[in-house]
Amino acid sequence: MIRVLLLGATGTIGQAVAQALVECGYHVICPVRKTAGFKGGLGEDRIQTLLPGTDLRFLVNDLQVFTSAESLKQNQIEVIVSCLASRTGAPADAWKVDYGMHSDILRQACQASVRQFVLLSAICVQKPLLAFQYAKLAFERELIESGLCYSIVRPTAFFKSLSGQLKRLREGRPFLLFGDGRLTACKPISDQDLAGYMASCISDSDKHNAVLPVGGPGNAITPLQQGEYLFKQLGITPHYRHVPVTLMDLIIQSLSLAGYLIPSLRDKSELAKIGRYYATESMLLWDEASASYDAEATPSYGRQTLFEYYDRLISGKEQVKLGDHAMF
Repeated sequence: MIRVLLLGATGTIGQAVAQALVECGYHVICPVRKTAGFKGGLGEDRIQTLLPGTDLRFLVNDLQVFTSAESLKQNQIEVIVSCLASRTGAPADAWKVDYGMHSDILRQACQASVRQFVLLSAICVQKPLLAFQYAKLAFERELIESGLCYSIVRPTAFFKSLSGQLKRLREGRPFLLFGDGRLTACKPISDQDLAGYMASCISDSDKHNAVLPVGGPGNAITPLQQGEYLFKQLGITPHYRHVPVTLMDLIIQSLSLAGYLIPSLRDKSELAKIGRYYATESMLLWDEASASYDAEATPSYGRQTLFEYYDRLISGKEQVKLGDHAMF
């Protein structure tokens, strides 16, 4: 039985990946904090419920102790799967987690003769403008050059990230659109489909030593189409509020200037930049030759669609806890 070390197991994607790995028959070791999740909301009992069938290792000290070369050898780790990511995307957090923590783990993995590393990255690193994108790319380069067998998975938008406005509509508030609602498009992928894809990277040689953009099934969807579908399913007369991108630019400029006087506002400026990026850039494959996003060329995988997910949310069959995704 292949022994897999799963990092970031208590996150939304991490939980789905853990289940997929267990279903594939791997021995899945998950180092987790005794209080994890959004704002430490998950305790030991809850974590055990969320990660059935895994070999849980509750951390007493820092994760670095568990991921040392000695510990990796002792636990006979053959494959590392990482769903770790900075929570906010703020520069200090991004370089600490998306790059620094991963870089340390990779160095220890090479010393311990771990044979394979599967990394959850993001499709938005194709056009880097933000600190967290540069941090992710810096580690991607190190992983590619490490000599380990690697799979770098770059998913498009997550269902959770596109569900934040359902509550607004139920409260009678308008659906927010940037520009005309057609500025961007994406091929969102479900947690379960993405998890299955990541688990398959271990055994599928076609996914070895490759950077793998991946989206969900069906056509690319714009924010306007998301709003139209939600209004229809809720039986509500469509009501939109169009937010000009120039307004976001003014907010970013104001926060950037204020950040020189009030350091705490610098991170808020970066968060505003992240919001603007997602409001103006499609989560699709970028075609350098045509300098445009290509929905047709964006790989599709899985069975679950965003609109099916919306139906489950509306019917109450599923609930979404936005946590750190609330900003989207």
